[in-house]
Parts: sequence; structure tokens; C-alpha cells
Amino acid sequence: MKVTIKLFARMREVVGASTLERDLNDNATVADVKHSLQAEFPKLAEVAPRTIVSVNKEFADDTTPVANGDEVAFFPPVSGGSNPADAGKFAITFDPLSLDEIAAKVVKPETGAVAVFGGVVRNVSAGKDVEHLEYEAYEDMAVAKLRQVADEARQQWPNIVDIAIVQRIGHLEVGENAVAVAISSPHRYDGCFEACAYAINRLKQIVPIWKKEVGPDGKTWVEGDYLPSSDDARQP
Repeated sequence: MKVTIKLFARMREVVGASTLERDLNDNATVADVKHSLQAEFPKLAEVAPRTIVSVNKEFADDTTPVANGDEVAFFPPVSGGSNPADAGKFAITFDPLSLDEIAAKVVKPETGAVAVFGGVVRNVSAGKDVEHLEYEAYEDMAVAKLRQVADEARQQWPNIVDIAIVQRIGHLEVGENAVAVAISSPHRYDGCFEACAYAINRLKQIVPIWKKEVGPDGKTWVEGDYLPSSDDARQP
């Protein structure tokens, strides 16, 4: 059987390609895909302990079966048919972000409060100067996971009116908005503050987005510590 393998961030740089097509034996699992890749690209073994895997855009583990035509993606920990009503509310974009425009997406007649979080590129990280950032995303999966973050927030704060989460990728200069979260509710005490904090923290766990810091000392991929599993997949 044939599968499509997608690689991101440092894995892509190790392999020298973002997409591979490979033939596997029937009844293969994620572990078989890993072993095959590591045999072909031995340096991947060095980063294997901190590698996240998805099959068809859902988190997977070594025991997850792989079928003909599946898309298997490998990436590091996150730094990662749509409903027309959600158009633009959950998005990955190369365009500059306006916090006012994203906040406006969640204002409805019943809205009495809007909480907005904006993540801004800063000029220093871990004591090192930063000239600019380069963001990358597994775009299709990232949009699906942004919606999952919103669904999880709604479950915890059911009085939420609306949610928008937009991440910018590509080349970002110091001072530019990298991510925006806007959440509305009838009143300020109906969960908009708490849900906004939850959404940005959860985004940094399960949404496949990474950043490379570029400065006078060189380039560095920034990775988190959270390693999602199949338990983080969207629940039916």
C-alpha cells in the first residue's frame, strides 16, 4: 500500500523534503512508518523521542494502524467542508492581523463583553536578540485543531457567544501580531476572560504551528514541551 508522509520544521530540514510517497506492507502501523523513515534518514532517530505523529490530521501513536492512501505527518512539539458561519474565524494566514477586525467577528446582538488576546513578536527571547520570526504550520490540521480548541472552550464556558482564533505564518517582524484570540459573552463574568486564556494555552499544546527565531546568533526552531497523544484527538 502507498501512504503520503508529511514532515515539518526540523524534520523537514533533516529529510530535505516536506512530502514523501512511500510503499508499506499491509497491516502497517505508525511504528512501521517511523522505522522505515529512520532507516532511510538515520538522523531522524536523534529527534524521535520528541516527535509527534498524526494520521489523517488526528494525533496518533506507534500502535495506530495505517491504511492505503493515509496521510502520516511527523512534526515537533508545538511552539501548531467548512461552516460558512465560521468563515475567517479559525484561520491560518500570511496576512497581517488586525485585533480590531478579529474582535469584530465575535460581536453579536447579545454580546456584552469581548476579551481579546494578541501575541506579538518581541525582540528578545531567552536572553538572545531576535530580528524576526518565521512561522510554519501544518495548515489543514491546524485549522481543524483551532476549531477543536474553540469546542473545548465552549464545553467549559457554555455562555460564550462566539470565538475567533487566527494565527499568522511566514515572515514576521518585531512588533507584528502573530496570533489573535477573540471571545465574546453576554457579560464579563460569563467566561470570556477565562476562555481566552484557555484558548491560547491550549493552542500552544495541540495546534501544529512552529516558529524559527532569527537573530545575530543564527536561527533556532522553538519547540514546546507538551507531547500530544491520540487522547488529544477530537472526540465524536
